[in-house]
Amino acid sequence: MTAIDELLRRNDELGNVVPGDRSTPKPSLRVAILTCMDSRIRVFEIFGLKQGEAHVLRNAGGVVTDDMIRSLALSQRKLGTREVLLVHHTNCGLELVTEDGFKDELEQESGMRPTWAVEAFKEVKDSVRGSMNRLRHSAFLPYKEQVRGFVYDVRSGVLTEVV
Repeated sequence: MTAIDELLRRNDELGNVVPGDRSTPKPSLRVAILTCMDSRIRVFEIFGLKQGEAHVLRNAGGVVTDDMIRSLALSQRKLGTREVLLVHHTNCGLELVTEDGFKDELEQESGMRPTWAVEAFKEVKDSVRGSMNRLRHSAFLPYKEQVRGFVYDVRSGVLTEVV
């Protein structure tokens, strides 16, 4: 059985028991949460979210890239969000690579160098500050007053705000 088969089996067993309002794509709390793709960050459980309450955007590192800005612009301008919650975390895989090192590796194996930034970092708080700065200075986002960033400790579950 593949991992996908296992997930489909679980979905079949779960049925339609997930609480929340699914009637509109507009999140009822009017918040977008940007975080890492790391499977230890269980966004709905961490914040006690129900379906329909928040937009959840994820990528490697939870960093603010052009695609995150794209999604947030749509979220704010067309779907009513007004706040952005940025959540990076301890023990992140992006701390294990360097920008040039990973690009070199990909170029050696594929023959092409990526045009996109890896967004590797050494200090998670600095990455949060950089991502908040990008959000606050984006010309495409009309709602920047409520942009807040946090570091989630994957071992303790504690959220620490970064200012």
